[in-house]
Amino acid sequence: MADQNAPNSHLRLEWVYGYRGHQCRNNLYYTAAKEIVYFVAGVGVVYSPREHRQKFYLGHQDDIISLALHPERVLVATGQVGKEPYICVWDSYTVQTISILKDVHTHGIACLAFDLDGQRLVSVGLDSKNTICVWDWRKGKMLSMAPGHTDRIFDISWDLYQPNKLVSCGVKHIKFWSLCGNSLTPKRGVFGKTGDLQTILCLACARDEVTHSGALNGDIYVWKGINLIRTIQGAHAAGIFSMNACEEGFATGGRDGCVRLWDLNFKPITVIDLRETDQGYKGLSVRSVCWRGDHILVGTQDSEIFEIVVHERNKPFLIMQGHCEGELWALAVHPTKPLAMTGSDDRSVRIWSLIDHALIARCNMEEPIRCAAVSTDGIHLALGMKDGSFTVLRVRDMTEVVHIKDRKEAIHELKYSPDGTFLAVGSNDSSVDIYGVVQRYKKVGECVGSVSFITHMDWSSDSKYLQTNDGSGKRLFYKMPSGKEVTNKEELKGVQWASWTCVYGLEVNGIWPKYSDINDINSVDGNFNGQVLVTADDYGIVKLFRYPCLRKGAKFKKYLGHSAHVTNVRWSHDHQWVVSIGGADHSVFQWKFIPERKLKDAIHIAPQESLVDSNSDESDSDQSDVPELDSEIEQETQITYRRQVYKEDLPQLKEQCKEKRKSAASKRRERAPGKSIRLHFVHGYRGYDCRSNLFYTQTGEIVYHVAAVGVVYNRQQNTQRFYLGHDDDILCLAIHPLKDYVATGQVGRDSSIHIWDTETIKPLSVLKGYHQYGVCAVDFSADGKRLASVGIDDNHTIVLWDWKKGEKLSAVRGSKDKIFVVKINPYMPDKLITAGIKHMKFWRRAGGGLIGRKGCIGAMGRTDTMMCAVYGWTEEMAFSGTSTGDVCIWRDLFLIKTVKAHDGPVFSMHALEKGFVTGGKDGVVALWDDTFERCLKTYAIKRAALAPGSKGLLLEDNPSIRAISLGHGHILVGTKNGEILEVDKSGPITLLVQGHMEGEVWGLATHPHLPICATVSDDKTLRIWDLSPSHCMLAVRKLKKGGRCCCFSPDGKALGVGLNDGSFLMVNADTLEDLVSFHHRKDVISEIRFSPGAGKYLAVASCDSFVDIYNVMSSKRVGICKGSSSYITHMDWDIRGKLLQVNTGAKEQLFFEAPRGKRQTIPSLEVEKIGWASWTSVLGSCCEGIWPIIGEVTDVTASCLTSDSKVLATGDDFGFVKLFRFPAKGKFGKFKRYVAHSTHVTNVRWTHEDSLLVTVGGADTSLMLWTYEMEGHRESRQCDSEESDLDSEEDGGYDSDVTRENEINYTIKALSTNIRPMFGIKPHLQQKEPSLDERQGVVRPPVSRALPQPEKLQTNNVGKKKRPIEVQCHPTPQMCLSHSFLQSLSVTETAHSAYVVWSPSWDLVLELVFGYRGKDCRNNVHYLNDGADIIYHTASVGILYNVATGSQTFYQEHNDDILCLTVNQHPKFTNLVATGQETQQICQLQLLLSTCGMQ
Repeated sequence: MADQNAPNSHLRLEWVYGYRGHQCRNNLYYTAAKEIVYFVAGVGVVYSPREHRQKFYLGHQDDIISLALHPERVLVATGQVGKEPYICVWDSYTVQTISILKDVHTHGIACLAFDLDGQRLVSVGLDSKNTICVWDWRKGKMLSMAPGHTDRIFDISWDLYQPNKLVSCGVKHIKFWSLCGNSLTPKRGVFGKTGDLQTILCLACARDEVTHSGALNGDIYVWKGINLIRTIQGAHAAGIFSMNACEEGFATGGRDGCVRLWDLNFKPITVIDLRETDQGYKGLSVRSVCWRGDHILVGTQDSEIFEIVVHERNKPFLIMQGHCEGELWALAVHPTKPLAMTGSDDRSVRIWSLIDHALIARCNMEEPIRCAAVSTDGIHLALGMKDGSFTVLRVRDMTEVVHIKDRKEAIHELKYSPDGTFLAVGSNDSSVDIYGVVQRYKKVGECVGSVSFITHMDWSSDSKYLQTNDGSGKRLFYKMPSGKEVTNKEELKGVQWASWTCVYGLEVNGIWPKYSDINDINSVDGNFNGQVLVTADDYGIVKLFRYPCLRKGAKFKKYLGHSAHVTNVRWSHDHQWVVSIGGADHSVFQWKFIPERKLKDAIHIAPQESLVDSNSDESDSDQSDVPELDSEIEQETQITYRRQVYKEDLPQLKEQCKEKRKSAASKRRERAPGKSIRLHFVHGYRGYDCRSNLFYTQTGEIVYHVAAVGVVYNRQQNTQRFYLGHDDDILCLAIHPLKDYVATGQVGRDSSIHIWDTETIKPLSVLKGYHQYGVCAVDFSADGKRLASVGIDDNHTIVLWDWKKGEKLSAVRGSKDKIFVVKINPYMPDKLITAGIKHMKFWRRAGGGLIGRKGCIGAMGRTDTMMCAVYGWTEEMAFSGTSTGDVCIWRDLFLIKTVKAHDGPVFSMHALEKGFVTGGKDGVVALWDDTFERCLKTYAIKRAALAPGSKGLLLEDNPSIRAISLGHGHILVGTKNGEILEVDKSGPITLLVQGHMEGEVWGLATHPHLPICATVSDDKTLRIWDLSPSHCMLAVRKLKKGGRCCCFSPDGKALGVGLNDGSFLMVNADTLEDLVSFHHRKDVISEIRFSPGAGKYLAVASCDSFVDIYNVMSSKRVGICKGSSSYITHMDWDIRGKLLQVNTGAKEQLFFEAPRGKRQTIPSLEVEKIGWASWTSVLGSCCEGIWPIIGEVTDVTASCLTSDSKVLATGDDFGFVKLFRFPAKGKFGKFKRYVAHSTHVTNVRWTHEDSLLVTVGGADTSLMLWTYEMEGHRESRQCDSEESDLDSEEDGGYDSDVTRENEINYTIKALSTNIRPMFGIKPHLQQKEPSLDERQGVVRPPVSRALPQPEKLQTNNVGKKKRPIEVQCHPTPQMCLSHSFLQSLSVTETAHSAYVVWSPSWDLVLELVFGYRGKDCRNNVHYLNDGADIIYHTASVGILYNVATGSQTFYQEHNDDILCLTVNQHPKFTNLVATGQETQQICQLQLLLSTCGMQ
């Protein structure tokens, strides 16, 4: 239906009335162009006083609360509130984003400041620690971060005369910061006796380390360094909110309504008291001041902006006004004039001119105003109050006509009838009162049908009916003026409504999202002529719908700007404008309505302009008239890559099994086998859910991926080399422009991207930390320095990397729907495109963020699902392939043309120097010219075109093409069926690689005599593979059902295949033709086994817990094995062919006798003595050691024993292939582990002579061949083998010193407990029994073997509380300390980990330190200066010891134990030392030995 599409008309923000003065300061500046920049709600405003024109920056999503101006006064930084707030740096000329800084702060950004040269930006967060961050804002990179203060910080500034120095101030503190490296170090300002400790609200830095700050009591505090040197008392009568430094001096503004100007020495110049001027009023409070030349800008608490010319300081010019405190709800428009009326909780009603963009009248009321309405003749203005009364004013002079109070609760809605006879008044107490206008507003009726408060009302055109909405979501109708409820729907048929402002009703069903009952739409207004509807909601969004919109979930255009809830919205009388008001942001927005016909003209003339101001966007809701997705695409979008357990979880899971680990470590376990395996060849290619993942390398090899393996395939030699750095499914691959490096992205909880060399197969960079669950698309820039990636998280996050540095440059949320491809613009590496489900977006890098614009379809149709995209011959040209077979041609972000290219989706597209090549679901490769006007040639992928040298068989004609690449005179094609083909431009096709298609592969069997194996899969194919060096598929057969198991007969002539529907086949092993088939079971056949020798019996196990035994010769079922409590997983015959061993899903090991299937009970010791023809069991005492510590989480899915019964290979649910010695007795045996499969390894089999191990991965569809190598033949290979989990607890364990050091806990010693026991009576206070001498009265002189008591003795009592230092001191000629003075000492000594409080004029200087940290540190003593000095550390002190003099010099910047030390050996950096301490801080200290100092 038509109403399901978004309207073609458009809104553009034209004017914003208001200024954010409340709860903000220092947010008003002159730009270089003499324009004024400020903010209101979520909009940055650039106002030109000369032209009376506004420009808008709309890059924020929530309230802006901070602003800083670049020193060149062109760029502006603004910070917002929100759960994930960010900072935008933008150009005040173009109002375009330059940089986005994000991912650090929470709650909001309270303050911002640029440094002197404008290269760095500092920000302060609103989190509990008031975190301070320093940014290289152009790169979007955080340089330093530190907790600011426990209380709120109000202002921060760079010291413009000292590099790397900052000052911050706030609640009862001021801090002076030094930036050194990436460390921010604070020193608190010392108030001393010069001034009282109090809250500092603003500051400005001056020369010679002087800082001026404004205090809460109106004083100005002057600081030198960190010390308060003087105060200017009474500078203002109340708190100083703003201080601005300029070339002429300083300007301050305060709560007293005064602006004071000061010279550069902070001597007063003049005072401007705004309260005393013509525009002034009592209670005026200044929040922001900006002084430039002879002009001063002043922003007030009540949302006003004044401009003062200094020589006419008594005549300030009011350039902006807005509502202030409380919420803004009341809005009405004049019926015949371009006027809007608003009323607020600030008790003021204001009339705005929509043409002049100015306030033309204001009147203050007695009560807060909640709603407004203008009579149809435009004479009366009715205002509904919060106290239940309403007042009617004359619009002409704002004089009162009548004041009526019939209700006790707030009036929510007022409406005059179209004929002007009645006024309907809806209140919070659920009733609507009807008043007669001509009877001087006498009450003439009452509507009492609602059960909740009245929210919206509309009159019928004939004034005979009223419809209402209430808080319970009810829509009711009343007869007027009596107020009688109308319940008969027939009576309402044909009623025409004069206006539509109700949020409920058939005509506006579409404004509500599907499957939602939320009551978050505050206001609606219908434009009947333009057939559009505008809404306002709680999320700060104004939306434009078609009218009427009858079905839920209609499409819309949305417009941001308001920060929180938009409380009301109305069309102007002539429908030229929409006026919207914000509740908490106090702002009034005026939007220009651009009808459909004008919109076309606007796009034709200036395509950029239509998007600069609007920030419009299509809705995210489903569209009923979009064509259904292609089945392949739909299937792909439903694939989930999320694991219950990821490989990253293994360490944590093992940690949870500590008890098991300890018990295992205490027992001596059999060592891992000496032999090993090496990955030799992989059959398979990931095509079913990936695209454009197949390329020629520089040397002509082919690189692609399957499972967790990056494969480099040499097509001449038919050999493969492997990148094994991944540990889960690789989902995407991109090649470097020089075709020597490859980037691959994988699945994972914290998924990684690996960049590796195709020649050396070594990793160059691993990128982690930003993508959750997986990476689905990657792309290199044309210069190869950058990499773009897309995640498969819910927001499909896009990240731009400097991959060599491993550094994230920018990131953004991409789309809620799946993104299939990302491409970096080859001409401009800061631009890129993404394509996906109903998604084509053009991105531009802005610092740490990316700004995206949706592709503009215009009249060409609707956004289709895009499967592939490339850039063309110029920087603005892009091409995308759609799910309907079209190629879309884009210029910038506008669709200019579509070309029909394929029947079905275009899955892959490759750009050539002169033209393009495309591939689609129709199995056709098409070559195009460079404008897509002519198809030059097509190649159909058919079996008939297959060249003789092919390494396999093509499963079907015209397979769906997923990847295309060109090079070396050929076209490389990857198909959905897992095939890689090389198409010669003359026509022949060579099949190079193939594997199973989508679906799990479980069935695997190796031939008893030949290097052949068979596989069967859920993709409904049975395949025979050659394991000899030719590595090709020998035969394939399509099955009616998928299969889960297969087995060769002992003579290798027959092949048994178990299917998923409970049937099984026996086929000829050479031709795959049926020999016989049976269907006795309903559930999946899980295992099938021929008895050894002559193969007389065939055991067939199913998931319905039975094993059927068939006589092969007679083709009859001769026995049934019963007794299993779960499905059968594994089976093995003994060498006599008489006994069957069975494993079940309930971890039962059962035994049955053939042929009848009688169950036998065999002790475990006897089981070991039995000779088994094969061993694929995973249970029993012989296999106890193969189960991991976390066996409850993961299953061992398969095992296979070598013919010499020495090595058991296993596969498990984590994708590991492991080798154990056999028998693997005792828990948690040692093993060798190999990663190549992604998730569960479903089956493993040794070949007949044990030269190869063959493994299949379930969902990764791959068949892997591993060569078996004897001891002594192993080379060291990357990711080849990994030892078992318990290596660290090997026999013998750690050395005792190492054990003790390993167990040291370095958690912060915050003196939470006393270091010494503090109970009992101190020795000197204990009552002692008198000695014999004392009792006899004998007095002896004191005798002591101790050294003579030193002159000074100092004891530090370290406990929970800070205690004064007790000092016993003999007086010296230099000083004498009184006892009272000693009690007042209070020190912070950083050399020890304890705190001692210290504030007087005396000081202690560290003279000598005894000790060296050797107990838990190493390599921490070094010679310096050719052996003249020794550097080492102890406690929190770095010590430089001079060998000749025996003196010590100290580095004391650490505040906790130093644990490590190293010396820079480079000759360029002599005497540079790095030390690291406990609390995550690293310091570099420069030893300046010439001056014996440390920095």
